[in-house]
Amino acid sequence: MDAATPHSPASLSPAARALGYAGLLPQIICIALILMGHEWRYSALAGGFAYAAAIFSFLGGVWWGQALASGRATTGAYVIAVMPSLLTLALFLPWTFGWEWPGPALFYLGALILGSPLIDRALGYAAPDFLRLRWHLSIGLGSLTIALGFLSDRVI
Repeated sequence: MDAATPHSPASLSPAARALGYAGLLPQIICIALILMGHEWRYSALAGGFAYAAAIFSFLGGVWWGQALASGRATTGAYVIAVMPSLLTLALFLPWTFGWEWPGPALFYLGALILGSPLIDRALGYAAPDFLRLRWHLSIGLGSLTIALGFLSDRVI
């Protein structure tokens, strides 16, 4: 049985796919609040950054778990797995120091999310159906996060 067969352990359930795509909704809501000029637009901008940062950090946890489960991980795989958390922290620091934020940080974070499936592919632990979904979700969330970066000048 291959990964695309519905009863394969590697196959994603319809619920997993639906919930994955539902994970784009927070970023869509943040964009809508900003475009509407809602009084919560600054909170939407900060929340959009926080959500994208949490998801990117979560991906590091996925890579860590896949490396452990594979039984063939190198130290490099674990180094790669901790990078999303460290990078999101670094992207948050300008805000804590009162520097220009969040526009530039949103652009970088969106680009990192867009490219993250390349790490999945390079590590080689992900099942094909999972990797396909990762591409869809990363293109969606990465693009929406970059869009928030472009909208940040309407808020700040």
